[in-house]
Amino acid sequence: MMSNDDFSSSPRKKQIAVIGASDPSASELQVATEVGSLLASKGVCLLSGGMGGIMEASCRGAFQSGGCTVGILPGAEGNQYLTITIKTRMDQARNVILVGSSDAVIAIGGGYGTLSEISYSLKSGIPVFGLFSWDIPGVIRCCSPGEAVQLALGKDD
Repeated sequence: MMSNDDFSSSPRKKQIAVIGASDPSASELQVATEVGSLLASKGVCLLSGGMGGIMEASCRGAFQSGGCTVGILPGAEGNQYLTITIKTRMDQARNVILVGSSDAVIAIGGGYGTLSEISYSLKSGIPVFGLFSWDIPGVIRCCSPGEAVQLALGKDD
């Protein structure tokens, strides 16, 4: 049986949310898959809305690279690449839980749902890194999946 001491010696994994459209372009899907894979290679826990599109592509990349994926679901079902599911049954209201649980957010493309998540993140002081996403004050534009992951992890090297 594990004691509380067992957990105190291991650092908490970073939790990075990957957000974006449920109907992205092929190039956005490719970027999302690469972001997921890179996050897994860095030992990050990937959080997403747990459904299709960018959410599924990023989870697939992380899952296939041996990473942890958590879906903050609108209902009871999510994509097949989720390691952990949080069944909120809260539809779009789950967006607040998703980004509020994150250390940073990577936005890939996206529509108004993505915009709401970006807005909540920025209002909460959670950094947002954008790839082909909304060009609004506060979103740090990135040129590649590698740059987005590196900046989301807070590493300048």
